[in-house]
Amino acid sequence: MFKKTLLAVALSGIALSAAAHQLWLERDATGPVRVYVGDADSEHDKGAEVAKLAATTQVFTTDRQQTAKLTAKEEFLEADVAAAGDVRLSNDQVWKPWKAKDGSFQAAVFNARAGRSETQAVLDYELVPVTAGGNTFTLVFKGQPVANKTVTVITPDKWTKGFKTDAAGRIDVPVNGKGRYVLVSTHEAPAVGDVVIAGQKVAKLGYTTTLTFVAQ
Repeated sequence: MFKKTLLAVALSGIALSAAAHQLWLERDATGPVRVYVGDADSEHDKGAEVAKLAATTQVFTTDRQQTAKLTAKEEFLEADVAAAGDVRLSNDQVWKPWKAKDGSFQAAVFNARAGRSETQAVLDYELVPVTAGGNTFTLVFKGQPVANKTVTVITPDKWTKGFKTDAAGRIDVPVNGKGRYVLVSTHEAPAVGDVVIAGQKVAKLGYTTTLTFVAQ
């Protein structure tokens, strides 16, 4: 049984606005890519809350240097991606870095992917199919699998359930019907080296990653 929940990003030390809980990508066949902002299992943002992210959101296939042009629509950003295959997103400035209780600064990083045709990881935090088109995924953080981490699966009818990755960082997604599935996971890690975001050196990063695919 899938139990209905509302997904929220829990990042310590900041009172989060209602602006964005996740960023996720949707694409139908090889058409334009849509960037949505909000809660993937319920409401998504519109208007100015979406448009303001166009300047800091990178949408690309496998090369971060080759980003797509973004156009703000009422309910999403539209990315002009000509190439077929999986599409990815990165944004580390949805919120400005904030000060934690110990005086250090933290920041949030949003990663997203649409598609399951490619079996390599490109993003810092990413769900990667074990086989092209398959329902088993490896959760990868900077090239290494992440064990015992919760991945929330949202079915096409918006019911959700959390699954723990195994010792190899894998989960099997139960695909029981046609439509778009959304996978969500969060992770926190120390910032390694001199990490500067929006002009502020940060000591800790909170990652949120999403993956969407369409079951036929």
